[in-house]
Amino acid sequence: MDLSFIITIFLIGFIGSYISGMLGIGGSIIKYPMLLYIPPFFGLAAFSAHEVSGISAVQVFFATIVGVWAYRKGGYLNKTLIGYMGISILIGSFVGGFGSKHMSEGSINVIYGILALIAAIMMFIPKKGIDEIPLEQVEFNKWLAAILALIVGLGAGIVGAAGAFLLVPIMLVVLKIPTRMTIASSLAITFISSIGATVGKITTGQVDYGPALIMVAASLIASPLGAIAGKKVNTKILQIMLALLIAATALKIWVDIL
Repeated sequence: MDLSFIITIFLIGFIGSYISGMLGIGGSIIKYPMLLYIPPFFGLAAFSAHEVSGISAVQVFFATIVGVWAYRKGGYLNKTLIGYMGISILIGSFVGGFGSKHMSEGSINVIYGILALIAAIMMFIPKKGIDEIPLEQVEFNKWLAAILALIVGLGAGIVGAAGAFLLVPIMLVVLKIPTRMTIASSLAITFISSIGATVGKITTGQVDYGPALIMVAASLIASPLGAIAGKKVNTKILQIMLALLIAATALKIWVDIL
């Protein structure tokens, strides 16, 4: 690896992890296309899709750990919410990942596209009053949270994603969780859902350890910085940024499908 390659990979990891920490997503929806297209654009070595997914899985695992640590104070992490949704999404992602073996690539892409479209629409639904609720008074339907997380897990397992871009609009719109609590708790839930993917990629030899270590190093620096910024940015701005990011993801998926 030459210096220009190392710097490029580090910057990709830094940008993706900063956004991850700020918005409460794993960041693979940003880092996957960046890793796939940016290095060859600058005449550097290109990664295969398998290598990109392996590097992204490991990087998301560490980015979410550090992001959660940055949010550990202030009452932003709702442990009950994390418990119900984390266990459910882990079960769902395992079942979805196993079942995806029997599905065509086209079917998987369409499911991914539908899920992303639903998430994008939900992000543009008005969310009045949720950020006025004191964090210690937040209440939600535990079983509805568990069922929705299970469904997200099934879809995420099928398409090989952590599912945070679906969790966030569900937590904001359906469960009425305040924005900053949603961001912090979704990072913890995404960490849980990323465990299986990371172990699977490592045990099947799909991880290029050199670039992965560079991305992890970038995560350890950038994710907590993003989390700190997320605590200071106006919640309406955070919601708009999330909405635009999820809408862009949905658009890209459907462009690829069609």
